[in-house]
Amino acid sequence: MKNKPTILVVNDDGITAPGIKALIEVMQTLGNVVVVAPDGPQSATGHAITIAKPLRLDGVDLYEGVEMYKCSGTPVDCVKLAVNKVFKGKKPDLCVSGINHGLNNSINVLYSGTMSAAVEGAIESIPSIGFSLDDFELDADFSHCKTYIEIITKQVLKHGLGLGTLLNVNFPKGNAIKGIKICRQANAKWAEEFDERLDPHKRKYYWLTGVFQNNDHGEDTDVWALEHGYASVVPVQFDMTAHHAIPILNTWDFGENKG
Repeated sequence: MKNKPTILVVNDDGITAPGIKALIEVMQTLGNVVVVAPDGPQSATGHAITIAKPLRLDGVDLYEGVEMYKCSGTPVDCVKLAVNKVFKGKKPDLCVSGINHGLNNSINVLYSGTMSAAVEGAIESIPSIGFSLDDFELDADFSHCKTYIEIITKQVLKHGLGLGTLLNVNFPKGNAIKGIKICRQANAKWAEEFDERLDPHKRKYYWLTGVFQNNDHGEDTDVWALEHGYASVVPVQFDMTAHHAIPILNTWDFGENKG
């Protein structure tokens, strides 16, 4: 495997999650695998990093032939430590994150620890992909995703990705995936509610609940693709500038304060 690419594997469900095992198995057929993953679940941590307490990075031996480390921090911490301490500044050829238990389509990309790890890879100029499956069960079956993960990964390794760009890949549940759709992120969001309860001391506490609302009826979105049995592939960027708004803001009157 001397000439094969070096692939960093991360996730947010924790180093023992079934999803990362499935992803490792695919990546082992493509390159030399190094895993740096949280020591426990870190879902919905977004792009959080650890600054107020020390981080731990310990080697583990879970899968034969795979260099693995568990990290006490967030998914983004895992990527940062991988680049700085494991690879010692020599970056891997690819960063893949997942396979996540649950979708990271549409607005979920902002909350996702899985996708934030991939974003951090892209910030480090590493071609990066986040993979997620529409199944929250601990015993979720990831086998039907593997062929598509291999296809997509091979294309990224062959063609690369532009600086600042990464891929957000989501798979529908079930083994009848119709194919791959290149999509845009749907205009959808969570309509959130907080279930209010009382503890034994009569103090209020809350559980976050809600429903996913799709306000986008286009047939070129990730939500549409997944609902119709396709794997969705959305190119994502971490430059959040609303470039279209700059000309508009330049017409506003800021008086003498505008340089």
